[in-house]
Amino acid sequence: MCGIVGYIGKNNSKDILLDGLAELEYRGYDSAGIAILETDNIFHSKAVGKLQNLKEKTKDFQIDAFSIGIGHTRWATHGNPTELNAHPHLGEFSYVVHNGIIENYKEIKDSLIAEGVEFLSQTDTEVIVHLYEKNYKQSKDEFEAFKKTLDSLKGAYAILLITKTAQDKIFFAKNGSPMIIGTNSDELFFASSDAPLLGLANEVVYLKDDEYGYATQKEIKLFSNKTPMQIEKKPLVGDKISAQKGGFRFFMEKEIYEQSEVLSDCILGRALDKKVDFEELDENFFDGITHIKICACGTSYHSALATSYLFERVAKISTSVEIASEFRYKEPLLNHETLFIVISQSGETADTLEALKMAKNAGLKTLSICNVDNSSIVREADTSLLARAGIEKGVASTKAFATQVMVLWMLSLYIAEHKKIISKDELDSELKAIKHIPKVCVVKDTIHQKIRRLSKRYLHGHGFFFIGRDLFFPLALEGALKLKEISYLHAEGYPAGEMKHGPIALADANLFTVALMPKNLHYEKTKSNVEELSARDATILAISPLEFDLSDDFIKTTIQEHPMEEFFEMMVITQLLALEISIRLGNDVDMPRNLAKSVTVE
Repeated sequence: MCGIVGYIGKNNSKDILLDGLAELEYRGYDSAGIAILETDNIFHSKAVGKLQNLKEKTKDFQIDAFSIGIGHTRWATHGNPTELNAHPHLGEFSYVVHNGIIENYKEIKDSLIAEGVEFLSQTDTEVIVHLYEKNYKQSKDEFEAFKKTLDSLKGAYAILLITKTAQDKIFFAKNGSPMIIGTNSDELFFASSDAPLLGLANEVVYLKDDEYGYATQKEIKLFSNKTPMQIEKKPLVGDKISAQKGGFRFFMEKEIYEQSEVLSDCILGRALDKKVDFEELDENFFDGITHIKICACGTSYHSALATSYLFERVAKISTSVEIASEFRYKEPLLNHETLFIVISQSGETADTLEALKMAKNAGLKTLSICNVDNSSIVREADTSLLARAGIEKGVASTKAFATQVMVLWMLSLYIAEHKKIISKDELDSELKAIKHIPKVCVVKDTIHQKIRRLSKRYLHGHGFFFIGRDLFFPLALEGALKLKEISYLHAEGYPAGEMKHGPIALADANLFTVALMPKNLHYEKTKSNVEELSARDATILAISPLEFDLSDDFIKTTIQEHPMEEFFEMMVITQLLALEISIRLGNDVDMPRNLAKSVTVE
């Protein structure tokens, strides 16, 4: 989740690039940078933190002559948010900006290092510029070198590259990450969304995957699979907020669709071929730890509760989960063999921050899972793992929850490896499932359309039960929370096996039960519980890969091999269900009443 801009023209390229980055700052604000090529000189500047820091740093630089420039605002994925890791990345005579993931960057980097190339950053992006310059030195042809570089890359990317040897061109490529070209009579622009182009460009070219080429002030050369492509320009219309939403009705909807991408970012450099690696953790970090206590609030609490099953099942380590607002006042007993983990999207959650301080004062080792680097919780904890979800504008968290669960799942495997209690075959199976999750979370249009149609039947009644067992009980809690946050309908998450201990008294035709029925985890037990509700005339919406005859409505999921694959697929469905019900009720999905994105009060 980063933002790219580019410019070719005779106006003030610095201001155009910075203004464009300001429109994309919702995509990332860990760091930003620009590079401008004018005749034989390249001006470049980078700054950590908000874009204002870069504006201040470049305030004395002005250019009014013809130039080409690229810019980038970053949300850290691989490598910490530092100036060295900020884009653009430089070689001897070229600069590059990049969104996405170069999956084989390690192999390319090792090969280049063996040839004497020196790297400055920890990022996957830097390999692009060094590989390009290597190819150029061999061919002395910029476009051939660029094509050969693309042929070597595996993964998703949007790339802009400028070089001193082609002072009027920007080379570009798109595969899996957004890239748009904007034009007017004598200028050309690049951006990750429409927003930076509004008011500047008259027409736009929406690049498709596997398209690449180069552009000058007067022309665009576009190719796909080495074949020249026709340029299809469309009029640019819309407003900046709509452009930031990328065509979606709400930021929350956009963020549900982004989960596949951010989960790919989340596992980058962590889920490797044969192991899980967290560069942030010292190899002795878990020495002496016999218990884990996780503390969080709201959605983060649900991610903790779900993965507590994995810590005990996979890592074989005793794990307890606390609600931060309760933990603070219960006079807890803490011992030094406990690792205290806190989870927060914003890193500023007041109750979670105070619980962290309590644990530190008691001498416990602490770890935070957070989405915002340099936040209060990240600064306070001994060590932190970033969720890499990108900026989340919708108040009701979606992609932050997904990435929290993923980080904790990988952490359970990391601990299991550290304790040497997981076999090679088991680890291979877990890593295979982890790498498949981004595909699982791709929103299928057929599923979304079905949920949109179903939603009109769930606008009344006296409430919802979301039920599940094992890992799917916390997912039921989260599904219920999403629905009540944005629809204002009463919803409750419950363990499926507990319904008969009281809640089943509420069952009637106006009680809606959303039943999470995974094939790979306690299916028959859950089915039996749902049958009990059906016998009391409750309205059943079953979510399962297996047909359930007693359901009133049924959403069929994919047959998966691993319970966590089912978990993530059902997560997306419950999020979409909450979204579509709320839209039908006419609610502002992104800004639900009485709620705030960052809860900084007790």
